Amino acid sequence: MTNASDPTACCAPSADRPPLNAHHLNVSTQAALRVSEDVIDIPGGTGFVGTNDPQLPVDGESPMRKVKIRPFRMGATAVTNAQFKTFVDTTGFVTEAERFGWSFVFWSQVPKHLGPTEAVPEVNWWRRVDGSNWRNINGPDAEGEAWHPDHPVVQVSWNDARAYAEWAGGRLPTEAEWEHAARGGLGDVRFPWGDAEPDDVAHTPCNIWQGQFPNVNTGQDGYLTTAPAQSFQPNGYGLYNLAGNVWEWTADPYRVRSLKKSVKDRLEAMKGYKLSKGGSFLCHKSYCYRYRIAARSGNSPDSATTHHGFRMVWPMA
Repeated sequence: MTNASDPTACCAPSADRPPLNAHHLNVSTQAALRVSEDVIDIPGGTGFVGTNDPQLPVDGESPMRKVKIRPFRMGATAVTNAQFKTFVDTTGFVTEAERFGWSFVFWSQVPKHLGPTEAVPEVNWWRRVDGSNWRNINGPDAEGEAWHPDHPVVQVSWNDARAYAEWAGGRLPTEAEWEHAARGGLGDVRFPWGDAEPDDVAHTPCNIWQGQFPNVNTGQDGYLTTAPAQSFQPNGYGLYNLAGNVWEWTADPYRVRSLKKSVKDRLEAMKGYKLSKGGSFLCHKSYCYRYRIAARSGNSPDSATTHHGFRMVWPMA
């Protein structure tokens, strides 16, 4: 489990569960466009990664660096429940949360009929809920309350996302590809729409927290949990919800360039963790200011939560 001394704990606790035997999968390489009906061509060129104005330096947001990007294709949205269901129905795939028998649920989403649940030490807004998975997002007998076909699939681990990507004939994006796509042709900007900060009252361009985390969410942006994958205004490339809604797994390991012993010690405890981008509906500037393009987080590849999904990329046709 993570704790409050780990700055990623606000984003997603780590399961750190014992390994399971590999789950073998019959792969179909013909599924890419069938399961992602809206795919965007992303131009190549010079991209930016990181920022020279870091807000959370411990996360390794800086410095900004230029990288060469090859053209690629990206899903206009995160993978949806409906798309993931097609994958499961076709292959019989069983997610890690289903096999482990439990996953993490945000405290206010836990169904009341489940009674008391086990809190994650020092970040007790995260609860271990037996029977929570991508079908039953918040726990058993809760399917239908949170599961909507057009919302991003959640409660999927990095390993689950990799399995889907292999079946769909694609892969997860690198951090450089993700940031290049998120900037939407605008260059050095803080958010996919530019530099205008979201607030709790008037400017709500994405699905994040409004109010006082973790107890009061006013839902000013229209959503208390996930929004449909295709909601709010797309960025300049036509991509939706690259800020907020759900965290998105990337292909890259979580690394931080630092000479500080404290950072090195933290990274040693996070060995093998994978990088996520974009923030989620639980982010707020007062606590988890990670819905910026350069922001980043890491988690163990077997972890799953109610606010973590993924997006696909493919080679340019």
